[in-house]
This record gives sequence, C-alpha cells and structure tokens, in this order.
Amino acid sequence: MTTSSPILIAGGGLVGASLAIALDAAGIPAVLVEAAAPRVGEQPSYDERNLALARATVNGLKAIGVWDFAADRATPIVHIRTSRAGDFGSVRMGAADEGVDALGWTLPARELGEALLRRLDRCRLLTRMAPARVDAIAAADGGWTVTVTGSDGIAREVFTPLLVGADGTGSGVRRQLGIPVREHDYGQSLFVCTMTPERDPQGRAYERFTDAGPVAVLPLAERRVGVVLTVDAAQADTVATMDDAAFAAFAQARFGWRLGRLSRPGKRSPYLIRRVAADSVVGDRAVLVGNAAQTVHPIGAQGFNLGLRDALTLAELVTGATDPGDAALLREYARRRAPDREGTMAMSHALVRLACLEQPLLGPLRSLAMLTLDRVPPLRHALSRRGMGFRAHAPLAVRETTP
Repeated sequence: MTTSSPILIAGGGLVGASLAIALDAAGIPAVLVEAAAPRVGEQPSYDERNLALARATVNGLKAIGVWDFAADRATPIVHIRTSRAGDFGSVRMGAADEGVDALGWTLPARELGEALLRRLDRCRLLTRMAPARVDAIAAADGGWTVTVTGSDGIAREVFTPLLVGADGTGSGVRRQLGIPVREHDYGQSLFVCTMTPERDPQGRAYERFTDAGPVAVLPLAERRVGVVLTVDAAQADTVATMDDAAFAAFAQARFGWRLGRLSRPGKRSPYLIRRVAADSVVGDRAVLVGNAAQTVHPIGAQGFNLGLRDALTLAELVTGATDPGDAALLREYARRRAPDREGTMAMSHALVRLACLEQPLLGPLRSLAMLTLDRVPPLRHALSRRGMGFRAHAPLAVRETTP
C-alpha cells in the first residue's frame, strides 16, 4: 500500500527538523524520515558541538516556535574578536556598535536538538517515521515513490511530489538523484570540547588564525567556553590520545592567554574537515538542503546558519503553492539561495587558504586588511551584518532592520 504526502523530508537532523517544523507552522503536511528514534535527552543525531547561532538564525528559530525551548540555555555573544597569530591588528565587532543586544548566541548542539524535538512534538500536520531510512526512490508520474524501511524491517512506500534531501554530507538522496559533488579535503581535523577559563569571557567570542589552522573560543553558560580547535590531519591521532593536562596546554599554546589559563577540558570529539558542494541544489521534484547541499569548513560557524536559511527559504516558497515540486518554484529556490550559498562557501574557503597560510609575505597584507576592517566603520558594519546572518534574498523569518 502506498501513502502520499505533499513533501517528504529525508533526514531528521537540525536542518531537516527545522524544515519540518516550518512547514507545519505554515499549514503544510509533510513526512519526516528520521534515522534515530525521537527521544528527548537521548537523541544520538545531535553531538557535543557548541553552535554559534547568528542573530538572523535566532530570528528564524523564534518565528517557527523553537527558540522558546532553547533560550534559557543559550549564551549571548556581545563581542567578537578576530586575530591572526604573528600578525598585528585585529577585527572587533560589538553588539552595542550595531544597536542590538547580541550579535548571536552560543548553544550546545544537543540543546538545540532537544528544543527541536520538543517543538516537533507539537506539530499537528507532520508524520514522523522514526527510526527509519530511505532505501530507494523511483520516479513516478508527478513525483517520487519513496521506499522507507522502519526498524521493524518492513518497507513502506510513500508518494510525494517533492522530495527533500536533508540527510547530511554523505546524502543518500543526493546520490540516488545522481547529483554530482565537488569535494576538497583540507587535510585537517577538528576537535571540539568545553573548557573552563580563568577569566569570565563575559559574552566575548574569539577566532584566532594560526599556521596550523583556526581556533575559536565561544562563551557558554556557567563561565565555561566552547573550544573549536583545528589541527593537521597527520597530528589528529596524537591530539586524540592526549590526557587532559596535555590537551589543555596544547589548546593554550594555540589560543593564547586572553582569558587566562584554560583548564578542565571536557569530552573531545574529532571531526574530519572537508568541503562538499553539490553541483545543483535542485533536481526533478527534489531539493537538497543543509549539509546535503553544501558542507563548508567550520571556520566562521556557518554550517547550521546556512542550512536554516535553506530550510526557511524553501518553506516560504512552497507556502500557498498548489504544487510544491513545480519546476519553476524549484528554479526560484535555487536562484534565491545561490548568492548566499556561493558567497558563504567562497568566504569560508578563502579565509582558510589565506588566513592560515604559512607565508611571511602575506603577514603585512593580512594585518593591513584587519586594521582597515576594524577602523573603517562602514566596512566593520557590513562585516557585522554579514556575521549576524543578514543576506539579500533572505527568508522573511530571519530579517531584521538594524542601524
């Protein structure tokens, strides 16, 4: 027996769940296929990362009713300082300079995952299939017949006029659609953990570029910080086996002493870093969102912020549409997402290549660029707005007028 749904979303991670909620809020029925069983507090698809949520992202989470479940666990970012080891100058962005209370917020990925699950429980038009996986898709008249297999081993067929791949970097939907990707291996691994600094960060976030890769330190609740440390892939095994004291010393040497001594590193989770970009974000009655469409270098913490804008733009376009999989509608989606998507991918790639290159001749140019961005208010203001996630053609849910 085949059931039907206007939209089927493959992947119940942060972006897929956000899209499902946005569609439900707009009165659009959908099916969400989740690999993990939906259990608050034990959702394995949400990891130990600490997310830096741009201001526009929080606007979007508020619009779809998620932020109420996460706000009390989020920490405002009121100041961001970007610098480069060995160069002079830095770029400083402050919320007060932009006339806002925060440039963004930090939140553990697990906490955002739980907030999404709580909001999903209130959806009225959404059908959740979990734990389940998409095993096959077959073209049908006016859409796709999707074979979904549950934990009971029973395969079920769902017909949908619009199939959404929100199933991550290794997207099975993207592969079955035959959409090629362009990949770049940065030869780096990422370690994330929480630490306790000697001095309270007081809402300050730091991004520090070094020859070995970028380091980010994000303010968290209870005077802790989230550390995001990039290392050469050849060094990853050595770093992974460090005890707490050795890792603390390693992180200290990479970041510096702006917050005094760093101590008490928590569980450390390594991630390989690669850039994966789909050649197209749309197919015949199909769309890719989030990491399935593009996986970017974690520098600048743009991954989820970019993915949420994918989800909210799609939800906005299909609202009121008689056919959510209409080719003209999908072309409009691709057109709207192109500047943000391509600009964000290019910026993150260029920052890694330029800010972390071990070339002495680049030092004066990088220093001059940082001093110019810091000292010229219109340039700093434009950079701050971009950092807050405000883009041309952004979905209505994330827009905000700032000075």
